[in-house]
Amino acid sequence: MSDYSKAKTSKLVLKGESSKGTKRKHKKHKKEKDAKRALVVDTDAVKHGGWWMVKKTTEITGSIALQFDKQAYIKALDNGLFTLGAPHNEGDPPDPEEILSAVLINEDKVAFKSGYGKYLKVEKDGMITGRSDAVSALEQFEPVFEQGKTALLAANGCFVSVDPEDDALVAIKKKVGNEEVCVIRSCIDRENISSKEVPVEESGDLDQVEINFVKKFQKFQDKKLLISKEDKVVLKKAKDDGTLHEELLNRRSKMKADRYCK
Repeated sequence: MSDYSKAKTSKLVLKGESSKGTKRKHKKHKKEKDAKRALVVDTDAVKHGGWWMVKKTTEITGSIALQFDKQAYIKALDNGLFTLGAPHNEGDPPDPEEILSAVLINEDKVAFKSGYGKYLKVEKDGMITGRSDAVSALEQFEPVFEQGKTALLAANGCFVSVDPEDDALVAIKKKVGNEEVCVIRSCIDRENISSKEVPVEESGDLDQVEINFVKKFQKFQDKKLLISKEDKVVLKKAKDDGTLHEELLNRRSKMKADRYCK
């Protein structure tokens, strides 16, 4: 028999490398994190069929429900009006007619669409209807969060509530009372909601935002900031419409001092 056949073959071991096999280590911290997550139970969400309480405007997206009483939600009617639905048993989720679709307009305002495909709007008499095909200023609502409570400010400057006489959805009071306090609930996986932080350039009021962008993009021939003298109302409207960056570029282009301007 050849001497080679007597030699025991093994894996090539380089100098300085251990000949012992390495064991796959489990990520202990990941297990601990998963264990802690499993122990945290949102009892309030469990009582409402898994629908959890929204605590900031950026969480208002996708399917939501407006709760104005214990286990009772706003219900859309086929005539474009809304009423307070019947109370649910503990653990039951909202009914399909009680589910709205939320559209985030900006960091302050949202719009809501009923299951009938129409946007909610405040009428001149304060009635909230769902008959709009598009979003204008009247279809935008501003959630107000304060001391653990939530209220919805409509475009007429009044807060949304349920009329105690006929359970209709209205916005007729300029101050928040018990009837104006609501709970906005969502069923979206909270881990899938992107926690987008406001960029440094967009922090502060509109005056500061414009200065921040000028500092970022302006060509400093004379080391002086060239700020547009035009009215800031245009910037406010652009921010509401989601075209703030475009409008800022237009204003800088008129100053002939931007490296991205032609």
